[in-house]
Amino acid sequence: MAGLATVAIGPETYSAWRSTELGARTERLEQDLILRLAGDVADQRVLDAGCGDGLLAVALAARGARVTGLDADAGMLAAGAARAEVAGAMIRPVRGAIERLPFADASFDMVAAVTVLCFIRDPSRVLAEFRRVLVPGGSLVIGELNRWSVWALRRRVRGWLGAPLWRQAHFTDARRLRRLLAGAGFTVEALEGCVFYPPSAWLARTTARAESRLGRLTTFGAAFLAARAIAPPP
Repeated sequence: MAGLATVAIGPETYSAWRSTELGARTERLEQDLILRLAGDVADQRVLDAGCGDGLLAVALAARGARVTGLDADAGMLAAGAARAEVAGAMIRPVRGAIERLPFADASFDMVAAVTVLCFIRDPSRVLAEFRRVLVPGGSLVIGELNRWSVWALRRRVRGWLGAPLWRQAHFTDARRLRRLLAGAGFTVEALEGCVFYPPSAWLARTTARAESRLGRLTTFGAAFLAARAIAPPP
């Protein structure tokens, strides 16, 4: 689809990553940060935009949210539906383009989007769509890849060496993310980082206790950035 990365990531890629100690620890840290910024989602209408295989969507549903999971990939939606069925969660799967959300204005109380903008050529257009489908005063919880980290350097090198996915990725930083959100009319309430360790399972274990403290002090060196922003009131 126009503006989106042309390299597909299948459910098996996520499964393989989470089956490793490094992948499991890293995913847990990132999701915990997203859920903490989301706060109380009970009975809220939540859109998981770019839901992938449904890991976050199921976690939000377990906290009482009424979740719609949107993805352009039918295989991802099928994997998400299977995950939801096993968990006993009610998720409404919708196939569609994140740049042209197939929902009416003010359809959701919250939008969650994790590692979406980094594969979009025009992030402002996507943020405008998020704002459109949110109720006035609704919240956007967004996670992105930080350019100032060892992980980003490693991914850039992989892209230079020919990895198709990382050749297309666009890394950001805290200042740019704030600027993008403000440009779309959002007010940033919080912005934190996590995954300060290099890509090493041993270092992930040894630095685990310091993660939350570091994330509140700085975003420099964090592989993952997460922000909570509020759509403008009426």
